[in-house]
Amino acid sequence: MLPSKVNKSLQKGPTQKPTNFKWQSHLQIPTSLSSLIALLSRIMAATLSLLRLPILAQNQQHSHSQSGSKFSTSTQLNCIRKDSNNQQTLFNETLVRFKSAVLPVTTITLPFLLDTKDALAVNGEFGILEGRSFALVHPIVMGSLFVYTLWAGYLGWQWRRVRTIQSDINELKKQVKPTPVTPDGKPAETAPSPVEIKIQQLTEERKELLKGSYRDRHYNAGSILLGFGVLESVGGGVNTYLRAGKLFPGPHLFAGAAITVLWALAAALVPAMQKGSETARNLHIALNALNVLLFISQIPTGIDIVFKVLEFSKWP
Repeated sequence: MLPSKVNKSLQKGPTQKPTNFKWQSHLQIPTSLSSLIALLSRIMAATLSLLRLPILAQNQQHSHSQSGSKFSTSTQLNCIRKDSNNQQTLFNETLVRFKSAVLPVTTITLPFLLDTKDALAVNGEFGILEGRSFALVHPIVMGSLFVYTLWAGYLGWQWRRVRTIQSDINELKKQVKPTPVTPDGKPAETAPSPVEIKIQQLTEERKELLKGSYRDRHYNAGSILLGFGVLESVGGGVNTYLRAGKLFPGPHLFAGAAITVLWALAAALVPAMQKGSETARNLHIALNALNVLLFISQIPTGIDIVFKVLEFSKWP
């Protein structure tokens, strides 16, 4: 309802000047009739919109209790049952909406979960990427790649043995003396010569090597070594920069860069090796041998860096 002053002003007719009115909350009402009607329309619209809010369902039972004198007991019970059904429906709808909102809420809060100060090594600008967990990925992966490098070298050497053993057999065949012939023209039965025995042994060895499929296994091992090696070499430098804000020029950094370059150069020789270039094959072996030596030389420096990471970083 409008205040009594508003009703009196409306009864005075349109010829009389409207009076300024105030609510008890000290909100001024417009002086013109059109503005007053517009204000009333806005109040009604706001009231209707509030009636649609789910929260009002919790207060309906209280409003019914205040007007209990106007309804009978049976009517009040029906209203209470209806309110209970509405509350159950509201609860089910809220539960469904909550389930659908779990993923968006998780997505929104994920950056805040990553920004945990206790897990950071420097200033917390990069979240958990600065923590100890990511810092230990590089030494673990590179240690595994060192062992895998030795395994790939073994496979490559076995494949080289498959190729060279045939050359050895061909050279030995040139040393075999012609078999003596009897007067009847038949070959004479003689004990096999040491050269023939050696040829037979190498032939059996080559058959066993061919069963190992060393060529394909060496190629696959080299591809994996190249991919993960380059990835983790760059990743180690990036992780150092995230934790310390800079790189540390020294033997470990320079040797790691050289190892990465040697991996790339050795892989670049593969097309020439497939065409039968012996020079490319020898250079491939030399580059990988130098790679292994650099790898071994940087194991002590890598262990020192791991101790520093454990000292200046925190989990996770």
